Amino acid sequence: MPHVFHHRDRCVTAAGCVSTPEPAGELETDSLSPMEDGEEKERGIVGLQHDSKCQPGQPALMDSQNSIPETGQNGVAVGTEMEEKGMEEGDLKKEVEAEVKVELCQSGHGLQVSFIRGTDLFGYVGIEAVLDQMRRKTMKAGLEFNIMVVGQSGLGKSTLVNTLFKSKVSRKSCTSNYEEKISKTVKLHSVSHVIEEKGVRMKLTVIDTPGFGDQINNENCWEPIVKHVNEQYEKYLREELHINRKRRIPDSRVHCCIYFLPPTGHRLRQIDVEFMKRLGKIVSIVPVIAKADTLTIEERQEFKERIRQDLAANGIRVYPQKEYDEDPEDSILNDRIRESIPFAVVGTDKEHQVNGHKVLGRKTKWGIIEVENVEHCEFANLRDLLIRSHLQDLKDVTHNIHYETYRVRRLNESNVSFSELGLAPWPLENGTDDRGQSESHL
Repeated sequence: MPHVFHHRDRCVTAAGCVSTPEPAGELETDSLSPMEDGEEKERGIVGLQHDSKCQPGQPALMDSQNSIPETGQNGVAVGTEMEEKGMEEGDLKKEVEAEVKVELCQSGHGLQVSFIRGTDLFGYVGIEAVLDQMRRKTMKAGLEFNIMVVGQSGLGKSTLVNTLFKSKVSRKSCTSNYEEKISKTVKLHSVSHVIEEKGVRMKLTVIDTPGFGDQINNENCWEPIVKHVNEQYEKYLREELHINRKRRIPDSRVHCCIYFLPPTGHRLRQIDVEFMKRLGKIVSIVPVIAKADTLTIEERQEFKERIRQDLAANGIRVYPQKEYDEDPEDSILNDRIRESIPFAVVGTDKEHQVNGHKVLGRKTKWGIIEVENVEHCEFANLRDLLIRSHLQDLKDVTHNIHYETYRVRRLNESNVSFSELGLAPWPLENGTDDRGQSESHL
């Protein structure tokens, strides 16, 4: 409830507003001369100081007895209570109800910030309309998502990617006269597609790594992959440091790496440990158990538990990392995801009739394994993580964590001027001669 101070025939409220009450009865008061009015202003009657708790260094709120005399001219007593003449209890209640509740908090550099809740606003402002603006802008510009699949041949990498996006997006599916042969070295192939769904366009780039883990000697087979990831960071950094940089920098950085584990039922292999230890520091890794329909439910759970133990024992960081949780709500959701990692998945692009409905599944002699049925496999959980709930977070972690770490390290190492960075030639290739790129519109 605001304090009301009275002096002579003027009423001063805590908000600093000055009002002149109507004469009551036979009481007559003299109006203030200009000189007296100036004296009153000098005494600080108009306006109140802020609470000393909100602004350190400011004097505390002045006491009403010290700031305003207790009696005015002609011997009229002036009270500091709200029960003055002309103020009724009903008016007081209305004034209290109309008062806006504002929470004051102290921010950095001595700035005072107020937080006004939506229920305290006088009416509709329209701040929430910014969500529609952001949505329209995103729909016009579209978004980019780059996903890498890593694993030895025969684990169903291409099939799983096609199942994720329900289209022929893998290199194997969209390459004419494709021949399945084991590569002698690890080569990277990227295929780009523009997928549109309900007015939202997304440029999807799938990076395949044929030859990984297929050799007798797999020593350092992860080096071309690490090199490719770092090259994309370097490419983005150079574009960012140009004097006349593009309004929208093309983003070729790897936002997510799906690592396929063979369904052995034992533990992580040495190549799995070495790869994820190195890649987990520079990119978001999501491990999955490929062709999980070859394991029973009990075997699957035991295998998943042993893999989680190996991940913790070797200090391997997989997405989503606990230290990146922003609030308790994110922690609850991500804790459930971390309990399910690695996801036991099955991929297929064929549909079958089940109880009158078409479902994606693999048909066997014993029945149909429904890919999107959580009772059969965890493909739906993987899809929700990558696309429906954490796609933007994957991009944010890539930009704010992995790319930022690379940027700081590179700038500290090179210590070169912006002009040198802008004029330096950029190698377009990633160290392999057979890297293929193609683009399609879906």
